[in-house]
Amino acid sequence: MKKIGFLFPVCIGLIASCSRVPITGRSQLNLLPESTMQSMALQEYQTFLSSNKVVSQGTSKDADMVKRVGQRISAAVTRYMTQHNMGNEVASYKWEFNLVNNKEVNAWCMPGGKVVVYTGLLPVTQNETALACVMGHEIAHAIARHGNERMSQGLLAQGIQVAGSVALGKNPTAVNIFNQAVGVGGNVGMLAFSRSNELEADHLGIIFMAMAGYNPQEAVPFWQRMANMSTGQKPPEFLSTHPSDATRVQKLQQLMPEAMKYYTPVK
Repeated sequence: MKKIGFLFPVCIGLIASCSRVPITGRSQLNLLPESTMQSMALQEYQTFLSSNKVVSQGTSKDADMVKRVGQRISAAVTRYMTQHNMGNEVASYKWEFNLVNNKEVNAWCMPGGKVVVYTGLLPVTQNETALACVMGHEIAHAIARHGNERMSQGLLAQGIQVAGSVALGKNPTAVNIFNQAVGVGGNVGMLAFSRSNELEADHLGIIFMAMAGYNPQEAVPFWQRMANMSTGQKPPEFLSTHPSDATRVQKLQQLMPEAMKYYTPVK
C-alpha cells in the first residue's frame, strides 16, 4: 500500500517535470525544483570548502587560471542559453570557481554553478585549453541537469516522497543520493554519472569551450592522456557506468565538426 500511495504524487510530477537538455534536445525527467537542487548544492559546497584547503586566487597562477577558464565558459553558457530562449534556466546561477589542494585527478560542478578543480588534475590537463575541456564537461553536467535527473531516479528507487522536496536537505538518505547524483566527495566527481550522461556532457562541453574561445580539438588528446593514466584491467564497457576510452574519443571526433563551428580563437 505504501508504494501505491507514493506513485500517485510521482505520476503527477512526471507529467509536469519533463524537460529537454540544451543542444542535444534529449527529453529527461527532473522531479525536483531547481531551487531545491541549488539549495542542497550550496550547503554541501560550503561544507566541502570548509574541510578542504582552497588555493588562494591572486597568489597562485593555477588558481587564477581556474577562475579565468571558469569565467569564460560560464559567460559562453549564459550567452548560448540566452540566444536559445533558455536564459531563465541559468539566471539564478551564482558562479564560483575554486582550486583545492588535493592529489586526486578530479573536478566537479554543482547545480547553481559551484565549480571545484583539484590540483591533482592539472598535471594531466597540462595546459589551459585542456583544463577548459574538463571544466566545460563538468559545467555541462550542471546545465544538462544531470544531477537532478540522477537524483530523481535515486529518490524514486528509494521510495522517498518527492512532494516533500523542501525537507530533502534534512534527510540523510536524500543527501547521500544528492552527493552521488552530482558527484561530490570521496572518489566520485567526474565519474559519478552514467555513460549516456558522460557522453552528453562531452557534447555540450566541447561546444561551450569552443564558444569560450578554446580549441575543442584539445579534448581528444586530453582524454587520451586520461586513458593512458589508467592502470590495471578495465571492466568491459557494458559493465561500466562510463564510456570506454575508445568510445569517448570516437564520439568526440564525430562531434568535432559541429564544435568547430562555434570556435573563434580569443585574440
